[in-house]
Amino acid sequence: MKKKIILRAALGFPIGIAIGHLITIFISLVWASGYYAPCVPELIDVMGSEIYAVILQALLCGLLGIGFAASSLIWEIEHWGIVKQTGIYFLIISVIMLPIAYLTYWMEHSLMGFFSYYAVFALIFLVIWIIEFIIGRYNVRKMNAKLKERR
Repeated sequence: MKKKIILRAALGFPIGIAIGHLITIFISLVWASGYYAPCVPELIDVMGSEIYAVILQALLCGLLGIGFAASSLIWEIEHWGIVKQTGIYFLIISVIMLPIAYLTYWMEHSLMGFFSYYAVFALIFLVIWIIEFIIGRYNVRKMNAKLKERR
């Protein structure tokens, strides 16, 4: 299990940076009026320069990638039920995501900003979870149908 965690963490870091970069490109296309906006202006102000802000954001996106990738092993613990897996996974990624979102100024630094960000985060998690659940259920039904054919 430790080897799997280390391997996933090692893969998660560059994947986290890549996903973070792709998100900045998408956000720039939608909201930056033709310019590339690698991070929010508040982070640039706090860090003192755009390059330091981008470096910090890239490292934190890498940490997000590590957290999401390593904690995905929870889904492989077969003796846990889906409710326990979901709850623990959501708790772990929340503990990782929310401080990083705060540090990178992805959320407004207020109580309302925190709750708004957390609500969007939970909604996105729920949508992805439902999609994955439906796909998994479909795959199980397909495998069961193939097993019935072999009998």
